[in-house]
Amino acid sequence: MKLGIIGAMEIEIELLRDDLELQNTLHKAGMDFYQGILHDKEVVLVRSGIGKVNAAICTQILIDQLNVDQIIFTGVAGAIDTTLEVKDIVISTDLVQHDMDASAFGHREVGEIPELDKVSFAADKNLISLAEDIGEEVTKQEDIQVVTGRILSGDQFIANKNKVKELKETFGGFCTEMEGAAVGQVAYLNDTPFVIIRSISDSADEEADISFDEFVKVAASHSYQIVTRMLDRL
Repeated sequence: MKLGIIGAMEIEIELLRDDLELQNTLHKAGMDFYQGILHDKEVVLVRSGIGKVNAAICTQILIDQLNVDQIIFTGVAGAIDTTLEVKDIVISTDLVQHDMDASAFGHREVGEIPELDKVSFAADKNLISLAEDIGEEVTKQEDIQVVTGRILSGDQFIANKNKVKELKETFGGFCTEMEGAAVGQVAYLNDTPFVIIRSISDSADEEADISFDEFVKVAASHSYQIVTRMLDRL
């Protein structure tokens, strides 16, 4: 089994890359795909860059050219559920593109992908369960929640309380980020199991730009611990 591991930003993959026994690097579409052994598993580790287009391109390359069997996307997100606090962890059950809106056609929901007739893309149940169990192990000595639920994605850094309220009322879900649903759509189209793991780095409100920088390193560390322990059990 070969596992693809994606992070949008350098800080989200650097701890994993430090541990990787590098065998080869493929440079493609402006991305470096690091191939090697991590915790005795064959992996491809990559920084996709921020946004849905980057995430989609990255995922397709992992599947087509590097033949990964499963995909984990790890990183940080902004909370839209009021029960979440910074450092809490969200494991995706499904993902929605909140900025997809073809409802003007009159018969489509906001978030629905035309022609696919789908609003959400479901993560793999086995990967969800494994990530949840390990997340609880990693955080059991800390006051941190691990929840499973819907994650929203869009090409927007959300930093407005009114927008947070709108997203929550329209889609439900726990957090918002900028890549996961694109990974989910590509994985769905290619019948590839995936899961998205997000550590909460901010509350997606007017203080988001401040708290993001302050907490992103801690959040990335938790994601690193979960991913490496998942590799031990896969």
